[in-house]
Amino acid sequence: MAGQPQPHAFQHHPQPQVQAPIYAPPQHGPVYPGVALAGPPVHPGGAPPQYPGQAAAFAPLYPRLDEYMGIAITPELVRTKMPTVVALHHPQGMAVAGVTPAGAQVVAPLSGGAVGLKKAEVTHGIRHVQIGMVKAGGGKIGLRVRNINNGIFITFVERGSPGAVAGLRFGDQILQINGANMAGVDTDKAMKILVKCASDTAPISMAIKDRPFERTITMHRDSNGTAGFVFKDGEITSIVKDSSAARNGILTEHQLLEIEGQNVIGLKDKEVLNIIKASPACITITIMPSFLYKHMMKCISMSMVQKNMDHSIPEV
Repeated sequence: MAGQPQPHAFQHHPQPQVQAPIYAPPQHGPVYPGVALAGPPVHPGGAPPQYPGQAAAFAPLYPRLDEYMGIAITPELVRTKMPTVVALHHPQGMAVAGVTPAGAQVVAPLSGGAVGLKKAEVTHGIRHVQIGMVKAGGGKIGLRVRNINNGIFITFVERGSPGAVAGLRFGDQILQINGANMAGVDTDKAMKILVKCASDTAPISMAIKDRPFERTITMHRDSNGTAGFVFKDGEITSIVKDSSAARNGILTEHQLLEIEGQNVIGLKDKEVLNIIKASPACITITIMPSFLYKHMMKCISMSMVQKNMDHSIPEV
């Protein structure tokens, strides 16, 4: 179509449809008081025991879904902020990840052994992270955090910093620092705790919940190498009908956070598109609702993000 960006063509060979294996996060690392590590709980006799006043005791620390991240989640908000309408046009200035021609039948991509899926995996489980040599490296841990609904979340990871080396990622929730619970701690106090820990010679120990607001989508490009979604400023704006992206559950008004596990926050659309083009035929992206992403990032300098955010490719 004249005046519109043309789809980028990528080649791949169709692969058979199989059921992806179900991943069960391993249980390992130290046990934190009051924190259950990833893995199904075991309760003899079935359901876990209930204690008087249990719900009331934890209500202030774990807000209801209708108070999600300080935003009232209502049916009307869901309808207006998270639409699932499929768009067939490609507005000027938007990057096109691909248009799938009619007749393509890849519904459940072969993804169980994909390297990108392992790099991008979001478990929502809890892991132990130990950060060492902070003082020797200049006394900076390389993180920015923010209090959201009485929880502390990582909103910035500096490239090459001790935090980046330890594998911390945007959207991770910090549950504990050196055994101290972070629930209810405000942003300023959390940053002061991190600065104090960074000035000590002892390693910093953290309990981290893996990116609770994010999810991954794995899709296959068709024989023309296309996937079928359009984005602008990192936000998915339209989905091509019957494309691999549409069949695998991608949604509009969601922010692209990672491609094959590589953080792309702050990158220009052309740079993100080049990363997509260089990715394998089976590609995994990490997304979160755009209005939640903007809520997390509204106090972060985008120039700092563009210059210093960790965009390294994770190892598996």
